[in-house]
Amino acid sequence: MLNLKELLRKDNILLNLQTTTKEGIIMEMIDHLVACGRIKNRNAALKAILEREKKMSTGMQNGVAIPHGKTNSVPDLVTALGVKPEGMNFESMDGLPSRIFIMTLSPVNRTGPHVQFLSEISRILENPDVREGIIRAPDAETILKLLGL
Repeated sequence: MLNLKELLRKDNILLNLQTTTKEGIIMEMIDHLVACGRIKNRNAALKAILEREKKMSTGMQNGVAIPHGKTNSVPDLVTALGVKPEGMNFESMDGLPSRIFIMTLSPVNRTGPHVQFLSEISRILENPDVREGIIRAPDAETILKLLGL
């Protein structure tokens, strides 16, 4: 069974993402995961997510984007949550700016945890109060509480 508490922790939540481009957001989140020791091969991780993004934008709806990719440079599912309160164009399905970014990387041959995580986080983020709370959150602890973690 997938445990969101193990996947999302204070150290992989980024408040106030700085960059203003899709590629910049992805790089900022990957660099953070590298700094935390969650990703060993930055280039493989970046390539996996950018290649997935070329196929179809992972900008969803309601200000949420879920950039993700598959690479054998991670042994298990790795994830991060980033917030850009003012929003930015991530080519979302509804045309609205993205403000919450959920990044995942998983091994090429393991789909179960990846799909479970995306399903669970998407269900939580359906709630507009949770999304607004995350955007206004002063710290990572508040975001974890909003997510029920």
